[in-house]
Amino acid sequence: MIPFSHTWPYDKQMGDIYVHECPFCGARNVRLNLKPSELKNVNEGRKKLVVFPCCSSRLNVIETDNDYLRFDQPVR
Repeated sequence: MIPFSHTWPYDKQMGDIYVHECPFCGARNVRLNLKPSELKNVNEGRKKLVVFPCCSSRLNVIETDNDYLRFDQPVR
């Protein structure tokens, strides 16, 4: 079972991945350095380092679905 504490919701908008709020600093509508085409690579087993540009926090994405990113450490 996937721990809910390691997941964060995201949205796809015009070819970019956004989170409504940064889990670290609380900034709103943060665009991530992750493209929709890279989500397939993540689901095939590759990790992707994501840097939140608002506060330079870094997390590895290890799995995705249509609504959530799953990270290698808790974000909630």
